Amino acid sequence: MLSDVGSAVLIAICTAAIITSAIVFLTLLAFACFQRRETQKHQNEARAIKNGDICSIWNYDGRIAYEDIIKATNDFDIKYCIGTGGYGSVYRAQLPNGKIVALKKLHRFEAEEPAFDKSFRNEVQMLTNIRHRNIVKLYGFCLHNKCMFLVYEYMERGSLFYALRTDVEAVELGWTQRVNIIKAIAHALSYLHHDCTPPIVHRDISSNNILLNSELETFVSDFGTARLLYPDASNQTVIAGTYGYIAPGSKNLPILWL
Repeated sequence: MLSDVGSAVLIAICTAAIITSAIVFLTLLAFACFQRRETQKHQNEARAIKNGDICSIWNYDGRIAYEDIIKATNDFDIKYCIGTGGYGSVYRAQLPNGKIVALKKLHRFEAEEPAFDKSFRNEVQMLTNIRHRNIVKLYGFCLHNKCMFLVYEYMERGSLFYALRTDVEAVELGWTQRVNIIKAIAHALSYLHHDCTPPIVHRDISSNNILLNSELETFVSDFGTARLLYPDASNQTVIAGTYGYIAPGSKNLPILWL
């Protein structure tokens, strides 16, 4: 009788040990597979960025997301365009889930220019690695030889330049709001300079690249000319930025104060 009880206990212990071992093994295996998949995903994305053929938007399947954006803008119809610059155009799009985003699309002619192509890819690499409450969010991007665009958080009030240029909005921006805007920009730059490794220099802080949402919260945007400052490098570079906003000392160009 005791022998039977002992055998049953022994069998139960062995069974529990086997089950526990199996659970631990499967958990480790699942974790290893997840880590391998994530590593491979990042490697594939890096390779795709280099080769110029990637569409990565949230956790969407790239193809579905691309088709959603084409449909939301009617293949980038001009009626959805909310701004135009030297690089291309910005569009407003409402996705199937109801979310409104801003699309910064590089025109095909500009996409063939090495400088614009480099600037676009530089912005993707910068914004996918930084997170700050006063830096515009990059939700996704499509880097392809035939179609290149970035998907951003939508800013209802547009740029600070537009707000200051429009009489009604300029009056709304009282001294308190303007001080808050300056503080937000300072927080963003402090994060880039001191909390990023290596530090990042934006190199084009102008009123066109400061965006405001519906609550007049401030966001730094346009990292096309941003640069990483490696400690072992000389960090010498050519002058970059918007004329009128380049810091004093850069070939004695004037600075425009807000």
